[in-house]
Amino acid sequence: MEERLFKRKIYTQLLNWKQESDGKSALLVEGARRVGKSTIVETFAKNEYESYLLIDFNKASKAIKDLFNDLMDLDYLFLYLQTAYHVTLKPRKSVIIFDEVQKCPMARQAIKYLVEDGRYDYIETGSLISIKKNTEGITIPSEEDRIQMNPMDFEEFRWALGDEATVPLLRKFWEQQHALGPAHREMARNLRLYMLVGGMPQAINAYLDTNNFSKVDQVKRRILKLYEDDFLKIDPSGRASVMFRSIPGQLSRNAIRYVPYAAVGRVDDEKMTELLKALEDSKTVNMCYHVNDPQVGMGLTKNKDQFKMFVCDTGLFITLAFWDKSFTENIIYEKLLADKLPANLGYVYENLVAQMLVAAGNELFYHTWPRDEKHYYETDFLLSRGAKICPIEVKSSSSKSHASLDEFCRIYSSRILWRYMVYTKDFAKDQETIMLPAYMVPLL
Repeated sequence: MEERLFKRKIYTQLLNWKQESDGKSALLVEGARRVGKSTIVETFAKNEYESYLLIDFNKASKAIKDLFNDLMDLDYLFLYLQTAYHVTLKPRKSVIIFDEVQKCPMARQAIKYLVEDGRYDYIETGSLISIKKNTEGITIPSEEDRIQMNPMDFEEFRWALGDEATVPLLRKFWEQQHALGPAHREMARNLRLYMLVGGMPQAINAYLDTNNFSKVDQVKRRILKLYEDDFLKIDPSGRASVMFRSIPGQLSRNAIRYVPYAAVGRVDDEKMTELLKALEDSKTVNMCYHVNDPQVGMGLTKNKDQFKMFVCDTGLFITLAFWDKSFTENIIYEKLLADKLPANLGYVYENLVAQMLVAAGNELFYHTWPRDEKHYYETDFLLSRGAKICPIEVKSSSSKSHASLDEFCRIYSSRILWRYMVYTKDFAKDQETIMLPAYMVPLL
């Protein structure tokens, strides 16, 4: 299988950090396993520095890890590392990479003193980085900037397929508020292809190599197994794994919240809080919290006890949804690609929109309120824009009904900037509601 270096937007953020920090802070790149953190950081180091030294703490010897227990002699530390890794470091022209730094907490604590020393730049990568047991007993460095790396977004996916024209053209249609017309069908199919393959670089690589969805599915299953292994290290009881695996099922019920006890039974509140924090910190899920009072400062009324969970990558989500089969048969992929699978796929599109909004830098919030004694209205997502908010309703069909959106905008009319309904048809307007195809969500 050919190894490809995919173009990633985070590279610009790395450049900005290097220029603005000028050695005054380290950079921590967080993200789920297999999103491409190590690859992009090493590529950046090769391109932007005269030399670099990469310590993979998954593989590093005990002797290497023990170096960070005593920082009294930094000259010895740097000499030892250069000798061990056969690299010559140059002051202010070299970077040291701590890959999977959560495997060596003392190295992370050392960042404070290494940055203070000022000889080199430092970039850390980590998964499950914030979990308590990985940082217990150490001082988290304040000399540390953080950025999150997500799976490849729709535009990066198109880049990987050799298409750099599509999203800039989409942006022009969006700015001019025009429908795509005859081009809509192809664009919708391109989006469904992205949904099926997903944004994990290994899955995209498998698609480019084989053009075979079964091969892509095998890659995604290996990634999901890796996540489950990680969850078992956090929680040997397996409850974190069960909660992760139950995400598609819970979303498919169209419930107004994720019910963790329905997945794992009764667990004391403190343990449940710990499990949920572990899942959130793993970056394998995107959390969407209920807001009790929708307004610009949505974090002020965020309800941490009422939430939805989405899988960080919709390609992984689809494989997880069909986990009951030994492999996701090509016929399922083919029907999904042709938009002919006989199932309500609203929950798949909801996961996709969540992923797209997170990739664009948004936090996820939603709101529900009673319609009658047994039913609820719901806005799927809420965005804060300036002094106003933008409600979003998501549908997997061509239906133009948006009762919940209308009612929300009636109640909170003074707070609304724009109102959106995401659906499968071409761009249109229904009075004040902007109807947009899912492939335009990244442009919001």
